[in-house]
Amino acid sequence: MDVLEQVKFDDQGLIPAIAQDYKTGEILMFAWMNKESLKLTIEKQQAVYYSRSRKKLWFKGEESSHTQVIKEIYSDCDRDVILLKIEQIGGIACHTGRASCFFHKIENDNWSITTDIIKDPKDIYG
Repeated sequence: MDVLEQVKFDDQGLIPAIAQDYKTGEILMFAWMNKESLKLTIEKQQAVYYSRSRKKLWFKGEESSHTQVIKEIYSDCDRDVILLKIEQIGGIACHTGRASCFFHKIENDNWSITTDIIKDPKDIYG
């Protein structure tokens, strides 16, 4: 796939990937991709990431059923960051049971939680 040769993976073979809701523009999560996960994401039109902690492909939603359907794929000007515009199935992108992983906000020199849990992670992952 020629487009895979045109992106710049880091020295570990990874590229940062941002998942954004295609309707609202809300940033839902950040993860890493390797060449294989980007290739599968393009082919399947569903988000596939690379888990650095588990050292394996991570098919988003494989355990939670909260998959991400790809609407559009972008890269930045340097082609070293991927932006996935997605439809978040089930409305939950974060393993904490929230819609977005970005729910900590600095307010008055402290971190505060800005969103509620939609579904208890125990009910999602067991």
